[in-house]
Amino acid sequence: MHRLVSLVPSVTETLTAWGREPIACTRFCERDDLLHVGGTKNPDIEAIAALQPDLVVVDVEENRREDAEALVAAGLRVHVLRIRSLGDVDEQMSGLAGAVDVAPPRPVSRTAGPPMVRAVVPIWRRPWMTIGPDTYGGSLLAVLGIRIVPEDLGDYPSLDDEQLVALGADVVLVPDEPYAFQERHRAELEAFGPVVFVDGKDLFWWGARTAGALGRLEARLSHVLGAPEAV
Repeated sequence: MHRLVSLVPSVTETLTAWGREPIACTRFCERDDLLHVGGTKNPDIEAIAALQPDLVVVDVEENRREDAEALVAAGLRVHVLRIRSLGDVDEQMSGLAGAVDVAPPRPVSRTAGPPMVRAVVPIWRRPWMTIGPDTYGGSLLAVLGIRIVPEDLGDYPSLDDEQLVALGADVVLVPDEPYAFQERHRAELEAFGPVVFVDGKDLFWWGARTAGALGRLEARLSHVLGAPEAV
């Protein structure tokens, strides 16, 4: 099976790492060398069907049900992933590996550590939006002993400045995606707690990246967690 279309950035990266590079992907996959067939929420169904792929890979969090159904209606084979936490990665990646005829990857799941610090993770600005604990990023940080706040407002709550200050977070973990937070935003973010910038892909992209991402995040946040930061 060689004609694969990926509608998920994490899948595009993973398939490439497995030696199964897609023939097309979304414009969010950061692969300018591959054909783009729309975005994760608005793929070009006709363009995908015209490629006659052996398999199209989608994810329930990244893609819309109606687009997956349209692909199936076009006569295409669709592999649906359901990854909402670190605990889903091993099973879902093994299933994907079987679908594209590669050996199952090594397990990456780990038990969550005892919560040592409380963190808020902004992912959007104007209005502020953060992640909740029951997300992939939240589960990844839980393994490292980081408890996401707020805990009871859903997966992606919108908060105002007063609510963010009231959280009293020990640290504000600031990824560079989906919003492109940069150093120039530091002063604004420091109103909510001490700021640490982190790699958004390591926090939100799963699959082939997960094992390395855990190590990189742990090293990046070692001073927050009370251990010397790796050089």
